[in-house]
Amino acid sequence: MNLELRLILEQTLGRPVTRATGLGGGSINDAYEVTLANGSRLFVKTHASPPEGMFEAEARGLRWLEEAGTIRVPHVLAISDTEPAYLALELLAPAKRKRGFDEDLGRSLAALHAYGAPSFGLDHDNFIGRLPQSNTPQEDWPAFYWLQRLEPQLRLASDRGLIRGATRTRFAALHNALPDLVGPGEPPSRLHGDLWGGNLHVDDSGAPCLIDPAAYGGHREIDLAMMRLFGGFGPRVFAAYDEAFPLAPGSQRRVSLYQLYPLLVHVNLFGGSYVSSVERALAEYV
Repeated sequence: MNLELRLILEQTLGRPVTRATGLGGGSINDAYEVTLANGSRLFVKTHASPPEGMFEAEARGLRWLEEAGTIRVPHVLAISDTEPAYLALELLAPAKRKRGFDEDLGRSLAALHAYGAPSFGLDHDNFIGRLPQSNTPQEDWPAFYWLQRLEPQLRLASDRGLIRGATRTRFAALHNALPDLVGPGEPPSRLHGDLWGGNLHVDDSGAPCLIDPAAYGGHREIDLAMMRLFGGFGPRVFAAYDEAFPLAPGSQRRVSLYQLYPLLVHVNLFGGSYVSSVERALAEYV
């Protein structure tokens, strides 16, 4: 950690920094475990030149999820999107998963979704990974899913030459069919928005908590579909969720539909190796 960031943290938090230890595992930011003179420990992520508003958007997303009071997220302690840009959070030192962890996660996530959101969208835009994510509210879920999720990622992938003619044509057919594919109408749920296994954490009591959100109001099945995409969540999580907040009929048939968004994101983040996965998912519907 450079001296300038250390001094800013001391000034903002009102305590001297006695130790800053670099942490690995992040692909976008540098991260540190920071100890203050009073013994409290923080998690601090920083970036030399982040996309404008990135840390502010993450902080707002964490506070929005925390507002529901259903599942733990790290509390925001300090933030700056000007150089040196950083986000300081409470450090959630992991413990061994407590008994019933999966059931607790399923029920807590169901409660988060059931808490709801004012609209399909959010009052600010944010990021998924390092990609901008527009959250302009729409009147209904099919419109939001197309206009604010699938179409922007499809356009970016097409501009880069990663998605070409035939696949683009099939997306046009999907767009026309979308109102009949998305399932029964539901009010907007409060979503984490980037719920893969790496964003599930275990806190110091062994309870589940969520980190690194790309939060917005949307259809709850999209969080669940992403959880199934890359693994990391056991069957008891989904069973407990469905017991607490039963899914609408046909939800299993919609899993690939709602995996299209994170798959397109992965095309744009990591390249054409994910295009075949996009095409397989599309083939289930058009």
